[in-house]
Order: sequence, then structure tokens, then C-alpha cells
Amino acid sequence: MRPAEVIPGLLPGGSWDIPAKLNMAHQCLSQPGDRVAIIDLTSACRTEITFGELEQMTDQLARGLLHRVCPGDRVGVLLSQSQWCAAAHLAIWKIGAISVPLFKLFKHDALASRIGDSGAGYVLTDVDGAAMLNDLAVPLLVTELGQDGPAVAYAETGPEDPAVLIYTSGTTGSPKGALHGHRVLTGHLPGVSISHNHLRNGDCLWTPADWAWIGGLFDVLMPGLALGIPVVAARLDKFTPESCVDVIHRGGARNVFFPPTALRMLKAADISIPGLRSVASGGEPLGAEMLAWGEQAFGLTINEFYGQTECNMVVSSCAEDFPVEPGCIGKPVPGHEVAVIDAAGAPTDAEGDVAVRRGSASMLLEYWNRPEETALKFRGDWLITGDRGVWEGDYLRFVGREDDVITSAGYRIGPAEIEDCLLTHPAVATVGVVGKPDPLRTEIVKAYVVLKPGAETSEVELQNWVKVRLAQYSYPREVAFLEELPMTVTGKVIRKDLKARAIAEVLE
Repeated sequence: MRPAEVIPGLLPGGSWDIPAKLNMAHQCLSQPGDRVAIIDLTSACRTEITFGELEQMTDQLARGLLHRVCPGDRVGVLLSQSQWCAAAHLAIWKIGAISVPLFKLFKHDALASRIGDSGAGYVLTDVDGAAMLNDLAVPLLVTELGQDGPAVAYAETGPEDPAVLIYTSGTTGSPKGALHGHRVLTGHLPGVSISHNHLRNGDCLWTPADWAWIGGLFDVLMPGLALGIPVVAARLDKFTPESCVDVIHRGGARNVFFPPTALRMLKAADISIPGLRSVASGGEPLGAEMLAWGEQAFGLTINEFYGQTECNMVVSSCAEDFPVEPGCIGKPVPGHEVAVIDAAGAPTDAEGDVAVRRGSASMLLEYWNRPEETALKFRGDWLITGDRGVWEGDYLRFVGREDDVITSAGYRIGPAEIEDCLLTHPAVATVGVVGKPDPLRTEIVKAYVVLKPGAETSEVELQNWVKVRLAQYSYPREVAFLEELPMTVTGKVIRKDLKARAIAEVLE
């Protein structure tokens, strides 16, 4: 890793550079006014929005909110990637309120649960979003809310003051609201920069991940603005390899965060995208096959990173600084103390719980209105991620979520390695692996496989594929072929749904 003094967000020596007064809107709007902030591709024309123009849009919305919203109030943002989505969050933070990102693909119940739980009375949105809200909250159209007037002063906020309430995607239960303070953006800067081989002048960021999630909002948009790196905004009704290539070409993106699902779709379509300077990926671990494909498709090494809504960008690879190890998700990012701990809360060299020590700037303040769950998230001074890992030197190997690890005939088996192995089979498009209850072995490995269009294979062929590449004990003793896998709206396989399906099979 490079010396700490060149890593954004950190002081020489590696401590956080967080002032006593901090407002994220100011962090994101501190670049020269004529510098390009956002390259907006959401209309037929390619539009470059400068920092000066973005600040004017922010103030227009802030003036419209001032007589409706008080500091600490929650305000929803129901907008896709666009210049207005960026301005909406910035306006809310500027006046000291709390933004609540909402996803345009949510249905009524998903919106109702998040708006109801957060207590958001107003939602900044567009015409389509207003129609989705019904009577859940008062819609404020961003294109009509703007008011002329003097510049709006930044609220006197500090790093621990609440700024954004981001709901988890619900992979391990009902979505919970992770409340973050104004320091959360600073906490992301080192990892975001490192995962893109150290962001620099001439770079340009894009992700197909929606800005309603922490991956889009704080892994790309806000760090890009804070560091003065242009960010491409592109509203994709549906991700396709062809639309992805078009956005990168028209937007001039050089640094892309691809969720693993997007990478799998690009690989299945045999897409190559030359000319990028960095590709980062997080959300699920990649494996040797995907990394090898990335070398061919992009002409570079994909940098994996690790984190979660509650505490993000704490581990990262950086091919510019050190070799990427397949199966490992990288090294701890400076500023974040990451450990693998045992049940007593002591660091261990054996497999254990991946944890982050209090003091990480990207760590949540609390779960919104859930004090008991907030307390359960910590073991002493350590935030427990819910993931299992093990050190290989100073690299962190991701074993799996605690609930995902398979116990079979005395072996503890992580599903990710088996999934990666099956993805190397030419017929497999995507796969989910879970443990299925078994009276003899406790559990057996079961694989749910989606084949590529027109491809054929068999259960025995896939079993043998794993046997000769991994281990006899870890091959899938059962393989089921599905048309599609259950996915969260952020593109993660919902293993708990596959697990429920496997249990139901036993009970039949």
C-alpha cells in the first residue's frame, strides 16, 4: 500500500482527517466551479454539469426545503442516477436534514416499509416517482421545487451528526436502517481511491449500481464529487452488456465499479471493454476464473473490495500496489482496523468472524430505532460483520456469511469457492450453493444452477467438474437446474431463499 500521506481522507501516519465541523454537502461542492462534476447521459444529449451548476441546483432545492424541513428530519430521495439525484442528497445534507435513499424499482410494500420506518414526511422525486408514492409521503418534484434567492448557508453539523439513513438490501433478514453521520463520506475515500488503483486527474467514474444503495451513492457518486473526479450518470432501465458498453463509450468512463452480477453477464456475453484504467467489484467474492477473465476482457486486474451498508470499504485489493490473490478480497484499507475474531472477541489466525474496530469513519452510528439490534452488532469494541473469514498472511480470505457456511461430515465449506468453480464450466451462467439438511452428514452441498442460453450439461458432469478441481468432500451431491436465481434488487443471490427451498425439499 502507498504511504498514508497520499491517501484521501487520512493524515500522515494513517489517522482520520475529520474536522470538528463537517457537512458532506460542503465536502462534495468544494471543487472549482468550472470543473466538471457529473456527465449526465439520462437524456438523449450528453450534458456536463459543473460544480458551480450543481451547487446552484443544490441551493434551489435547499431553499424549497427550508420552510418544510427541520434539521434531523428524514427526507426521502426517490430518483435514479441523474444530476438531480445528486443535488437532492446534497440539499438535504446542506440544511442539516437526513436523506433516505429509495430505489425506483421498489414496489409499494418496500417503499411503505422504509418510508414508514424512517418517518420521512417528504420525498424528493420526479413525476414517475410521485405516482409510485400514493399517500405514503408528500412528493416534492425536484424540477418544480427550485426557488431563486441567495446562497443557502451550510448547517453547523459535525462528523457524528446524522446525515443519511440507508436501508440494507435484506439478504439476511428484514431491511434495517443504517444511520450514518457526516463522517461516512470521509470513511469511504481511502478505500474507493485504492480500489481504483488510486484515483487521479483524468479519471472518470461510473457504476451500473443504482445510487439508491451504498454501493452507488458512497462507492462512486459522493467520493467522486469530493475528490473532483467526474461521475457518469446513466439511467439504465435494465442492465445489458450492450447498454453498458454504450455508457462507458459515451460517458468516457475510465474507472468502473461492477457488481459481480454485472461481471457475470458481461462474461456470459463474451464482452471485452478496452481502455479502462480500473475495474472494482464488491458485494460478493470473485474467484480465480472471474479474475482471469477480467484480465482478458479489460486488460487489467479487477480489484475486489469488501464492506457492508453498516461499515463499508474496509478491505480492498489494489493491483497497482500489490499482487491480487484469487480467493482473497484484499488487505485492510488504511484507517480501518480489521480483524478475524473468535467467539470471545479475541483476534485469531484461525477461521472466525470478520470484524472492524470502533473508530472506523464509515461505521454506522446505529440502526434506526433498533437499539437491541445495534447492541447485537458489536462484540466489545468490534463491529461484527456477520461474515466468516481467515487470514492468509495479510490478505483476508472470505469464507462466507455465518449463515451460509455449510457443515458437512465434519468439514466447514464456504459456498463461494464451489460457486466460482462451477462458473468455470462453459455451460453455467450463474449458480447459488447452499447446505441442504442431511441425517448422515448434517448437511450436503446443493447447487442451484442457471445455464447459458442453449447450453446443456448434467448433474454428474458438474459434480465431476468440482471433484477434480476442488475436493471430494466439497462437490455438490445434488444439482438442480433453474430458470433464474432469487436475487436482491442489488443483484446478490438470496441464499436464504435457496436454503428455504432446500429445506422444503427435505420436508416433502
